[in-house]
Amino acid sequence: MKIHSTDYTDTFILIADDCPAPAGEIPPRKGDAVTVAGLQFDMISKNPYKFTSDEVLFHVFAVRNDLTKTELKEARLAFFSKGQPCFRASPLTKRYGWGIHYDMKGKMALYSCDSREYRSFSLDKSMKILKAMKSAK
Repeated sequence: MKIHSTDYTDTFILIADDCPAPAGEIPPRKGDAVTVAGLQFDMISKNPYKFTSDEVLFHVFAVRNDLTKTELKEARLAFFSKGQPCFRASPLTKRYGWGIHYDMKGKMALYSCDSREYRSFSLDKSMKILKAMKSAK
């Protein structure tokens, strides 16, 4: 079975051209439910450069599907047996104003689009620079 990955190394994802946020915003909760964006934000913002994209995306999937510890290994194989949208399609980069930096090991951190670090990464010719996908066509 082929395994697909969403991981990047030495890459910076810029916010989408149509992102409405002037600065990084904490994704709001919807009642008692934590959204995909909220789960992604909490995991990455509290643990900069600790997790890869694959680790974050699968964790969010596992939480939202209430998987038990015994289901994780098989569910992970099934999850990555088909392609998954990467963080270029995340609400963090499309709606909430967060750029994502991947270090040489593929570990990721968030940077507000109005920050000095965001600007520095966006101009760094030594790494791959990608834009988040637009929300509208």
